[in-house]
Amino acid sequence: MTASTIELRVTPADRRIARYAAAAIALGVAEAALPSPLPGVKPGLANIVVLIVLWRHGWRDAAWVALLRVFAGSLLLGQFLAPGFFLALAGALASLAALAGVARLPRRWFGPVTASVLAAFAHIAGQLLLARLWLVPHDGVFYLAPVFGLSALVFGIVNGLIAARLLKEST
Repeated sequence: MTASTIELRVTPADRRIARYAAAAIALGVAEAALPSPLPGVKPGLANIVVLIVLWRHGWRDAAWVALLRVFAGSLLLGQFLAPGFFLALAGALASLAALAGVARLPRRWFGPVTASVLAAFAHIAGQLLLARLWLVPHDGVFYLAPVFGLSALVFGIVNGLIAARLLKEST
């Protein structure tokens, strides 16, 4: 029996995604250290990186960065397969679905701020839906929707403005 080797070829696109994912993971881990007034209310700084990737390289690369951030970040924080991981994954998947729709809109009228706000609302909706279906089998969880919605609006606008500024500076 002979040993066989598998050789994976790393492309420049792979390296680019890895760099963006590393930045998003670092922001996510740093954000986890910030105190939160309410569990689940976070600024979503890693989403700035995802927005930049969406605008520069498209939805597919943005999806890779977002999902790598969720998986690697949960491993680094010791939360892999814990409820927080599944909430983060549900939020990321919902956010990516919203960004898939935004990516098809005319950029002349819909920019990074619009994308950020829509993605933030989708993220919260995905998390609340999973929490209701799995963790809190009671409609009372939806009483948190206004607080989470307000935070999604504020942080969505701020993150979108930061992403827009970074995109403008890099051109």
